[in-house]
Amino acid sequence: MIIIAGALRVDAADRDDYLAGCAQIVTRAREAAGCLDFALSADPVEADRVNVYERWETDEDLHRFRGTGPDAGQTARILDADVHKYRIAGVEAP
Repeated sequence: MIIIAGALRVDAADRDDYLAGCAQIVTRAREAAGCLDFALSADPVEADRVNVYERWETDEDLHRFRGTGPDAGQTARILDADVHKYRIAGVEAP
């Protein structure tokens, strides 16, 4: 299993509009083969932060979707990103 998690930074005044523009991306991801979860959300404390959380079955599923991800306009609005890929060897109840 692959997890993509971290944070994006966008202009605080533009964050809600940025997230609204991501709705189609979230929908496409959740419908994509191998997507187990996909969420982009406003951080409740930092006005310029967008939280990123994705779960994918395989690298191949993730890479196939990446070809249909955000357009150049959406990407240009990201001021900074601290997002990483994690490989998960096992899953268990907390």
